[in-house]
Amino acid sequence: MDQLLQLNTIFISIVIEAIPFIVIGAFVSALIEVFVSENMMIKIMPKNRILSVITASLIGALFPGCECGIIPIAKRLVEKGVGLPAAISFMLTGPIINPIVLFSTYIAFGNSWTMVWYRSGFAIAVSILVGIVLSFVVKNDQLKVNSDEHVHVHDHSKQNNLQKLISVITHTIDEFFNVGKYLVMGSLIASAMQTYIPTSTLAALGHTKVAAVLVMMALAFILSICSEADAFIASSFRNTFSQSSIVTFLVFGAMVDIKNLLMMFGTFKPKFVILVVSLISTFVFIGSLLL
Repeated sequence: MDQLLQLNTIFISIVIEAIPFIVIGAFVSALIEVFVSENMMIKIMPKNRILSVITASLIGALFPGCECGIIPIAKRLVEKGVGLPAAISFMLTGPIINPIVLFSTYIAFGNSWTMVWYRSGFAIAVSILVGIVLSFVVKNDQLKVNSDEHVHVHDHSKQNNLQKLISVITHTIDEFFNVGKYLVMGSLIASAMQTYIPTSTLAALGHTKVAAVLVMMALAFILSICSEADAFIASSFRNTFSQSSIVTFLVFGAMVDIKNLLMMFGTFKPKFVILVVSLISTFVFIGSLLL
């Protein structure tokens, strides 16, 4: 009974923490759909595949959200003509290098910029590498068309201001419910794993550098904490784990956790999601050993 109560408490806290950022992500996605044309996006993004990935990785600094709300925005960018590798690079850095997350990291680690630079620099490096690899190996469309999702094509440029406002609200609601079901499922799985897999069990395994990195990657995935709050959890491990493994926790968890993994499977084709997660895991693991 106590474990069920704990599961329920964790589940509700994860959902409540994530919902505001799902709403923000859905709203930004709707704004892009209504006010940004394909031609505008094509003009903004560089033609060179490497430069487009680098640009997209840095643009993430402008979006105040977490991994819970970044996927709808990335999907909308692809639909507007942004290359898939660039959109993925944006999706990976957006939840990490935006001002809110960097400030929370600064505060969590005793008003120190060291972890901020490590976290943001590592995230940008991983996202660029993932984007570059994808630009060479992925050639076709990888967006998934859900059976319950109706596809509408509108020319919003011909709408008046009231019609555009209504379109933004409609798109926001549709996107929220489309992504929200994966949030609920992911939160339930994450809360169950937190309830039945004690953190102390994982911590006891992290004796060597390799083991510590793997444990912190697993912990980040299981805890599924939004990137705005994860730094405060990570700082509590300073006396248990090395700096490199804590950076791993801060970067990997914001790129891949249970919630956004299910959201990715709901947005992209399964083989593509597996490829992206494999690349992220590989680059984060190798990079953590070099830190």
